[in-house]
Amino acid sequence: MLMTRDLILSKQPEILQVIVDNDAAGINVSRFLESQSYTAEVEKKDGRIVITGKREGECLACKIMSEKEIKASAQGESKIMVMISSDRVGSGDDVLGEKLMVNFINTLMEMLPDLWRVVMVNSGVKLATRGSAVIETLAGLEKEGVTIFVCGTCLEHFGLSDDKLIGETTNMLDIVTSMQLADKVISI
Repeated sequence: MLMTRDLILSKQPEILQVIVDNDAAGINVSRFLESQSYTAEVEKKDGRIVITGKREGECLACKIMSEKEIKASAQGESKIMVMISSDRVGSGDDVLGEKLMVNFINTLMEMLPDLWRVVMVNSGVKLATRGSAVIETLAGLEKEGVTIFVCGTCLEHFGLSDDKLIGETTNMLDIVTSMQLADKVISI
């Protein structure tokens, strides 16, 4: 599965064949190929499973990854995605939770160069808007090459679409695809 992902990211082939030795791997590879705009034909041969992928459209991963990110993935560099689903950490005392989130985001630079993407959903999108205490830190992360995705549906829900100052407004398909492409997802 990982070798298939790396091949798609680095070479973007029109047709590829993947050979696996068990049904679970066959299902995982087929699902991944379909998520990347490939058809997946599965055939059992000599105790092995042969999956033939043919590109149907634009590679979704290629659409949401920069050329630099695709090369980094092909070279085996680690990609950590941080999913932020709230504007505070934990529950109980909201003031403390907000301070903890500011401290968490201000510490994300320590994850470089492995930090690949920060994704903000639900009330986490508030951190990318006017008045946020972490705008400068997020701008610094972007400057270092970290992609910041901000959920468009969430911005609309909170009435903050016009207040977004940082990051790329995105959708759930890009977020889920990012999760598939990441080597590790940290959710906070």
